[in-house]
Amino acid sequence: MSVESRLKAASAALGARQYREAHALCLEVLQTSGPHPEAFFLLGLLTADHDNHAKAVEILDRGVALAPDDPRLHAHRAKSLLALNRREAAADAARRASKLGPRDALSFDTIGVVFTRLGDHEAAIHLFGAAVAQDPGRAEYHYNLAASRQFAGDFDGAEAAYSRTLELAPDHVKALSAIVGLRRQSEADNRLDALVTAFGARSTDDEESQLHLGHAIAKTLEDLGRDGEALDWLGRAKAGIRAARGYDPQSDVALFDAAANGADADRAAGAVADSDRPVFIVGLPRTGTTLVDRILGAHAQVRSVGELSSFALIGKRLAATPGPYVMDAATLSAADRVDGSQWGQAYLDSVADLAGDAPRFVDKMPLNFVWAGHIHRALPNARIICLRRHPIDACLSNYRQLFATSFSYYNYAYDLADCARYYLGFDRLRSHWAATLPDDRYTEVAYEDVIADLEGEAARLVAHCGLDWDPACLDFHSQSGSVATASSVQVRQPLYSSSIGRWKRHADALAPMRAILEAGGVINAAGEWLREA
Repeated sequence: MSVESRLKAASAALGARQYREAHALCLEVLQTSGPHPEAFFLLGLLTADHDNHAKAVEILDRGVALAPDDPRLHAHRAKSLLALNRREAAADAARRASKLGPRDALSFDTIGVVFTRLGDHEAAIHLFGAAVAQDPGRAEYHYNLAASRQFAGDFDGAEAAYSRTLELAPDHVKALSAIVGLRRQSEADNRLDALVTAFGARSTDDEESQLHLGHAIAKTLEDLGRDGEALDWLGRAKAGIRAARGYDPQSDVALFDAAANGADADRAAGAVADSDRPVFIVGLPRTGTTLVDRILGAHAQVRSVGELSSFALIGKRLAATPGPYVMDAATLSAADRVDGSQWGQAYLDSVADLAGDAPRFVDKMPLNFVWAGHIHRALPNARIICLRRHPIDACLSNYRQLFATSFSYYNYAYDLADCARYYLGFDRLRSHWAATLPDDRYTEVAYEDVIADLEGEAARLVAHCGLDWDPACLDFHSQSGSVATASSVQVRQPLYSSSIGRWKRHADALAPMRAILEAGGVINAAGEWLREA
């Protein structure tokens, strides 16, 4: 068998997930013919398929040394680098792959996925479009195109691509869930029957599909005014994955305690990463973080760099703690011993390309509320804005949200009581930051206050960032930039207040959750928010 025949057979075996055969054929080529870029390429893909991305990068590097102008090698190298949280290197490899001119649909799609995860949805849309043009029968390419169009605000284009996805793969649960979220469902136009049928057809062991379909059903029922049924369906949607994950609330209690105990504000003294450019927007998810990001991002002197994990990832690397978790009690405690100036400078270097030369840049990662003390220690001149929201509305909104299941940090959101306990832990930590961080570096804003007085709260936040007022901040919903968060649809609309007090539709059903919040001292028996308790 010739080298070309072996490589062709290896590629076919890899596509069929016949890994042993593919591996053996590639080794035969290397043993009989010496180093060969195509063999290294296929072995790199095989290794990445087994989640050994460090080894995959090593193998693909050997291919690049032999064929530096092959865009496929750079594309898949970028994907594995991103899996290793080496964002800058991944971006460089993806840009190199794109510049070399991919010729196959898989490479276009792979580079697009990397750009998407780096927050560059405009570039990703072009690449996914090219993948679709090359291979129009692949549902996943249409789905990726739809998601990037949605993040970029092209909702009609997103709906068309989601619809095409479903034409090719009617049981594509993520597309079913996403298309329902694009617009309000009506009695005359909805997918409720199809969703319920699909949910019933899924095995109880398929927790991921049940989660997506159940959330889509609940969203449809809410749109149709059937709130009680919607809440029941959310419970059904989350039951399987909640049981599988086995969330332990004490793990987050330990996390919050480690955050408060390990990052005292007075340790900022002597730090040399003194840039005043970063603005961190933090808080519980679904409390208005994206809204505030868009308001500040509309300012002429502010650039939004998206929802980054950079600060936490650098902290994990410098703390050198074992285990896969970036944000756990052990890492938060160990991070207290990290040199603040080194951490701060490494963060600034990591976002340099995204931030450009803007006088201020906004990093909107809600979970950075855990790192607020460390942020101040590493970047003492950075501003931190923490969002707050009525406790019951905040908990219900987290419960209603379909978070990415790949992140264990949202495991609390599968149960209403766990949402309440998590809120209390967040509120204690938030109170600690308010008491220990300087007022000119840390401030808080309530979602309800922004809705009630947009101009006043926007002006206060702009001043907190050390900037002069820009009236464009009031026209935030007209921005053209991408929004890769759960609020991608909502923040492109003018302000609305319909989500305030949503919990009252479910007052009786939420009684157990309310009892936890009342016992924690953040609401009273009537459900009123005790903001300063």
